[in-house]
Amino acid sequence: MINKVEICGVNTSKLPTLTRAEKDELFIKIKAGDKEAREKFVHGNLRLVLSVIQRFSNRGENADDLFQVGCIGLIKAIDNFDLSQNVQFSTYAVPMIIGEIRRYLRDNSSIRVSRSLKDIAYKALQVKERLVNQNSKEPTIAEIAKELELPKNDVVFALDAMSDPISLFEPVYHDGGEAIYVMDQVKDEKNSDESWLENISINEAMKHLDDREKHILSLRFFHGRTQMEVANEIGISQAQVSRLEKNALNQMRKYV
Repeated sequence: MINKVEICGVNTSKLPTLTRAEKDELFIKIKAGDKEAREKFVHGNLRLVLSVIQRFSNRGENADDLFQVGCIGLIKAIDNFDLSQNVQFSTYAVPMIIGEIRRYLRDNSSIRVSRSLKDIAYKALQVKERLVNQNSKEPTIAEIAKELELPKNDVVFALDAMSDPISLFEPVYHDGGEAIYVMDQVKDEKNSDESWLENISINEAMKHLDDREKHILSLRFFHGRTQMEVANEIGISQAQVSRLEKNALNQMRKYV
């Protein structure tokens, strides 16, 4: 979808490019209120939007939608760009376009995040950007939390909640042959061979217990009951439960 020639009625193969001198000249006219210069500047930077949305090509999003959102980011960049800073417009605009697309993807995600978490996350990202510009290095979560006057765990939770989900079938490496996907790099701790064999061993060992011993161990270790709760349920004392449990475990150890 991203590679198609026409996006939102725009023939991407014929998009113009502007030199830095042309951009500077147009910007002076834009600041003076020249709408024609503004339109020409936007049209001359659509290739920038096109290059940014390539980064999001694996999301399955409609290319036209991403392009329109990217254009909003481009326009915001034009409105806020300061020519006196001696920075190339593209250097300033790309993060603005990326930010606008990411906000769109977060707001339209099938995973719903509460408004309060979104607010904390957005404020944290703003503080992070300010501290990076101020100190020329990435701030720690603790520093961000201090600036926001919030607990560190709240900031971590909010930022994690806003992280973009990733598909298990997204390729992480491709050498021209078969691709390696995210799922190939994720270890399944729960269903490993070791736990599978362990479960078989425990089930086989429990077959050597009588029904009451099986019932006690099931309540204690599979249903999370206390010895007192088990005692009340089956009508014996806690001391008897403790003794029966200990004997049953000792019996099982012979077979595990």
